[in-house]
Amino acid sequence: MPKDMMKKDFLSYQAQTSPRPMALEVSRAEGSYIYDTDGRAYLDFIAGVSANTLGHSHPRIVKAVSDQVESYMHVMVYGEFIQHPAVKLAKLLAENLPDPLDSTYLVNSGTEATEGALKLARRVTGRSEIIAAHGAYHGNTQGSMSVMGYEERKQAFRPLIPGNKFISFNKEEDLQKITDKTAAVILETIQGGAGFIVPEDNYLQKVRKRCDETGALLILDEIQPGFGRTGKLFGFEHYHIVPDILVMGKGMGGGMPVGAFTAARKHMVQLMDKPALGHITTFGGNPVVASACLATLQELTETSIMVDIQAKEALFRSLLVHPLITEVRGKGLMLAIMTASEKLSAHIIQESLKRALLLFGLLFERKAVRITPPLTISEDEIRQGCAVIIDILNEWHD
Repeated sequence: MPKDMMKKDFLSYQAQTSPRPMALEVSRAEGSYIYDTDGRAYLDFIAGVSANTLGHSHPRIVKAVSDQVESYMHVMVYGEFIQHPAVKLAKLLAENLPDPLDSTYLVNSGTEATEGALKLARRVTGRSEIIAAHGAYHGNTQGSMSVMGYEERKQAFRPLIPGNKFISFNKEEDLQKITDKTAAVILETIQGGAGFIVPEDNYLQKVRKRCDETGALLILDEIQPGFGRTGKLFGFEHYHIVPDILVMGKGMGGGMPVGAFTAARKHMVQLMDKPALGHITTFGGNPVVASACLATLQELTETSIMVDIQAKEALFRSLLVHPLITEVRGKGLMLAIMTASEKLSAHIIQESLKRALLLFGLLFERKAVRITPPLTISEDEIRQGCAVIIDILNEWHD
């Protein structure tokens, strides 16, 4: 099919999410590169929006998926049959998480994991109030959107689920809003859509303490920082706390669609009885997807990939120095270039695409440029991509 015809069909028949999609027509992808149908290689600083943890077509993941497809694919709804990839994945997660996080419920996406976590918190505590943060993003289904802290994106879809309150991330005074009526506090360990904002001044420890005082559960959303992106398997490990419920997705599948939430088994059993099937999903724990997740987790825990991230972050920060860059936010390989204007940040993204470098924005903070490459990116590739960004900035004339 001619290239212009494929683009026409893309715009005509596939539902779009924005007025101006990037519309890169993909032929194949390997390592840190995506190739278009003309054979042009694009250096990928997006990684499927933090999803392609080990880059594209990683041999270990490809083999795991291929082997599983040859054995069996979907056979039964979640939780009824013993399927080895899902069991092995849940066990390996438990072995790499602190107590009491030992029971994992596998779902299909991060937003579904958020929904399950919110249901579990209400069931465990018998309370209904949920407290989230201004600027928070936890997904786009109704429950997840109800704890989204950005009214501009919520207003068109109201009414949403009631019973939610909001606090400001990193604002200690707001923690008094957490009371004995609160079922759970849900926070991103590092705020994503708001601009890759990291917790400061032991903020998460203070949230943990207040939750303990009031009997509220702490839900940490690790959908973006999770699975090694910050240099540890999960971002919360940097801050010396443990959540009651851990939400994950994106990077855990190495490019396959997946989500999960993990809690203590004594809590998770609340979803199996009174009523039975308290949370249910047809394709959660899909054996092909679970095989990809297991291969990703094994690669992260058996190699030096996470150890190397601190040095890669330092290299990015040393190269991304320019008068038009006001700040580089984030942690590990979850970074965001901040500029003084939305116009400049949009220009960097658009111009980089022309120069075969893939960058993207953030949901709420439009002065930000996302840098979330595969964790396997090389130092030479980092230097190559940053040189493109600096060249664009040097040429900028407002």
